[in-house]
Amino acid sequence: MKPQTIGRVLGVGVRVAGRMAGQRLAAAAQPTPQAAPPPHPPGTIEGNAARGRATGQTAGRATRGVAQGVGGFLRPFRRVGGILWLEVTGVFFLLPVLVFAPNLWRDRASWAHGPDHRTFLVTAGVVVVFFYLGVSSFWRARRK
Repeated sequence: MKPQTIGRVLGVGVRVAGRMAGQRLAAAAQPTPQAAPPPHPPGTIEGNAARGRATGQTAGRATRGVAQGVGGFLRPFRRVGGILWLEVTGVFFLLPVLVFAPNLWRDRASWAHGPDHRTFLVTAGVVVVFFYLGVSSFWRARRK
C-alpha cells in the first residue's frame, strides 16, 4: 500500500472522528427540555419501574452512541489491519515450507520405491499444502 494512501485513510478517519466528537459535545451542551411529570409517584412500584426503564433506555442510547463513535474511528483501520493479518499468516504458512523443503530435497531419490518413500510423500504433501496456503494468503492480501 502506498504511503499516500495510508496517510489519506488516517487523515479522513481523524477528521470524521473529530467531527463526530464535536457534534456529540454540541448536542450534550444543549439544554434538555423539561420532561413531563411521571405518571406514577416516585415511591410506588410503578414509579420505580418507569424510572428504571427510562434509565436503561438512556444508558442504551449512550452505549449505542459510544459504539458508533468507536466504530467510525476504527473503520479506516479495518482494511489495513486485514491486509496486515493476511500477510502475517502468509509468512507463518511459509515457515513449514522452509523447514520441510530440505527434507524433500534430501529424499528426492526415494520418490518412487526407495527406503524413504513414505517420508518423501508425507513431506511433499506438507510442503504443497503449506506453500498453497502461504501463497494464497499473500494473493488475497494483494487483491484487497
